[in-house]
Amino acid sequence: MKNLWRALMMVRRCSPRSFWLRVFYVTIESLLPLVNLYILKLLIDSVQQPGFQFAAFGFQLSTLHLLLAMCGVFLLNRIVHALSGINNDILGQRLIDHVSDLLQHQSARLDMQYYDTPAYHDTFHRAQQEATFRPLQVLSNFMALGGSLLSIAGVVAMLVSASWWVIVVMIAAVLPGFGVRLYKARSIYRFRRDNTQLYRRTSYYGALLTGRDFAKELRSLRLAPLFRMRFVDARKHLVGRLLAISRRLGALDIACGLIEAAAMFAVVWLLLQQTLAAAITVGTFVMLFEAFRRGQGYLSSLVGGVAGLYDNRLFVGNLFEFLDLQPSILSPARPVPFPGSVQQVEFRDITFRYPDMQRNVLEHFTLTARRGEITRIDGRNGFGKSTLVKLLLRLYDPNQGQVLVDGTDLRQFALDDLRSHLGVLFQDFVRYNLTARENIVPADTQNPEFEIQNSKFKIQNSNLLDFVDRLPQGLDTQLGRLFDGGSELSMGQWQRLAIARAVASDAPILLFDEPTAWLDHTARQHFQAMLDALAPHKIIILITHS
Repeated sequence: MKNLWRALMMVRRCSPRSFWLRVFYVTIESLLPLVNLYILKLLIDSVQQPGFQFAAFGFQLSTLHLLLAMCGVFLLNRIVHALSGINNDILGQRLIDHVSDLLQHQSARLDMQYYDTPAYHDTFHRAQQEATFRPLQVLSNFMALGGSLLSIAGVVAMLVSASWWVIVVMIAAVLPGFGVRLYKARSIYRFRRDNTQLYRRTSYYGALLTGRDFAKELRSLRLAPLFRMRFVDARKHLVGRLLAISRRLGALDIACGLIEAAAMFAVVWLLLQQTLAAAITVGTFVMLFEAFRRGQGYLSSLVGGVAGLYDNRLFVGNLFEFLDLQPSILSPARPVPFPGSVQQVEFRDITFRYPDMQRNVLEHFTLTARRGEITRIDGRNGFGKSTLVKLLLRLYDPNQGQVLVDGTDLRQFALDDLRSHLGVLFQDFVRYNLTARENIVPADTQNPEFEIQNSKFKIQNSNLLDFVDRLPQGLDTQLGRLFDGGSELSMGQWQRLAIARAVASDAPILLFDEPTAWLDHTARQHFQAMLDALAPHKIIILITHS
């Protein structure tokens, strides 16, 4: 029940007004059909008895009055249904926004080590698949339970005048269906959880076949048939098992239908006998028959609500399983201020291995980088050069040893404070489908007066961004081909923007991982000239494998 309650509170936080309106509308929609059913009974009796008058609230109601009342209840029900639909749409969209924000925030705060484990990707996939609709379904299940209980109470009050036996039959007839629904919920949940990685593989093959980043190799190496075959094979396996579950559940549903049909026959036969014996009127027969039929529907809805809660309790647990993950790399309770003028960065006796790896990437590694120098780190692939950048950013913590800034362990600084003093170019830098300006300076920190020549960013003499002047709208040109009006760049131009992004931070410590991999000879000369200009004022760590 804990996860169900958390899901309900999540929906309420999205929009308290819409949440309580949902409760109000469900209550009204549950009661109006019963009111209409009773009016129908009176209307039929009035037709059979000429001159019929019914007293209510001090008024004498004729057949015409009853007909108008029935139409009025019908119209009111339609109005409430329409308003409820609008309210549900509002609540649904706000829930999507709220849960998306939770997922994005949680993904951004978790440690990088989570991304290194398949179990994390399984957890995130399950959360992402269920997140945007399961909490709202929990609310719907609770509303269905509440509404069904109200309706059933009214139906029982009507049926008790005929026979308690009718009520017992009505309840007993839906119990097998209740068991089937619980069995179905459990079967589907287990199937999806057990096949999470296979679902992720189909998504991966689909991305390979449709993504722009893979298009060149798929065509040149003729890989599309291979991945299409793997996608089809995975889907065949999934669909085959799902259909086997569906057939088994379908057979059980048919058996439940036979039981409910037999119950309806028995009840209608009893009511017919009472009507023929003049124990009840034709209007009462119609009311009781409809009450029984609707009672079966309400009980079915009640059973569906309970089964739905059981189903959603299982699936909504996937969402909270992800949201409950906690990062291990945190800011200290009492952080030390970052030094105002950094003189030295030291890697002292560092040993590190990635999660679930069998060997150390770094072992007893020591290095000191000083202000006014360009510290070059060369080495073969897999030597652990890029890992040093991740350790300095505290994306990971070393298993042994310390990373120090002016003699202070990184773990004593607040994370945001530390990272704001580091300008980084990653080997696998990101090509943002934003404007050129936003690729250099993120929008939330952007200086509206920024120009390429602005000396604050220390790149005015580098000529690394000379190509920007040739873009259609200069710095405000949309880059990439994902959105309308975008201009594509060469990889070398993208890397020059990424270098500018690192330098534009004006951070005292600059980290460049393979910064010239995509640069031509002239651009490399410009980059080196920029480093020479920056070196007296910065700590620069330059990583290459040359």
